[in-house]
Amino acid sequence: MSEKSVRSSSESVSSAKAVEVLKPSRVRRSFTGQFKEEALAMISREGLSVAEAARRLGVHENLLRKWRGLVQSQGVKALAGPAQPTAIEEENRQLREENARLKMERDILKKATVFFARESR
Repeated sequence: MSEKSVRSSSESVSSAKAVEVLKPSRVRRSFTGQFKEEALAMISREGLSVAEAARRLGVHENLLRKWRGLVQSQGVKALAGPAQPTAIEEENRQLREENARLKMERDILKKATVFFARESR
């Protein structure tokens, strides 16, 4: 084998190694306010450590510490999670979606105008 053929075959191997393997993204879990309250009650009621309660519940212990800090600073209502959007917030969301759709349609029509203007020459 010549040196050139060895080099080209090794280059193709190294380029094949450069292929990126994509990992599936992790799904973010969400917990109800009731679950959070019961988890914190388990710590105080049963006298468990945060680490032990986290192992039993299958959550990270830092998450339990965060919930406990929220309750101490803001009260139990902090665990309830985000409230339902108000009517104005919902309307604002819908208008933003419609605005994005209209901008996309406008851009498509601009491109179509340029395309057909070139063809008619």
